[in-house]
Amino acid sequence: MHCPFCRHPDTRVVDSRAAEDGAAIRRRRTCPECGRRFTTQETVLLMVSKRSGVTEPFSREKVIAGVRRACQGRPVSEDSLAQLGQRVEESIRGTGAAEIASHEVGLAILGPLRDLDEVAYLRFASVYRGFETLADFEAEIEQLRAARGDREPIEE
Repeated sequence: MHCPFCRHPDTRVVDSRAAEDGAAIRRRRTCPECGRRFTTQETVLLMVSKRSGVTEPFSREKVIAGVRRACQGRPVSEDSLAQLGQRVEESIRGTGAAEIASHEVGLAILGPLRDLDEVAYLRFASVYRGFETLADFEAEIEQLRAARGDREPIEE
């Protein structure tokens, strides 16, 4: 690790601690050349492979932005969206894979979103799964009803 002040090529770790609920390591470092201290944070990059073959780093913010669009006009707080983003990221990191398909990210979103807001779930699922007919929506609504164990209409 190069010193950010004098660019000396070697630094010494003084202290290491877990950060971000264990998803990162925070290290306090000192430079033997100039004597200054600085902090670094190390995280494992989780890569997402898209259908086009391109890979990019996983972004919790991108997940939240996509879900926010589905929740537009719904009584869903920013706090709930942040919690959903965290649940999705934990679920994906829990697989232990360094690279995950974008399809798997979408699947990881569907469960928590269904629990958060059924209408937003239907909006997201209709785009994600490419609903083309009214029958596609009806089939998904029937699955929601079956999962809830009732036949009452879905609240709007």
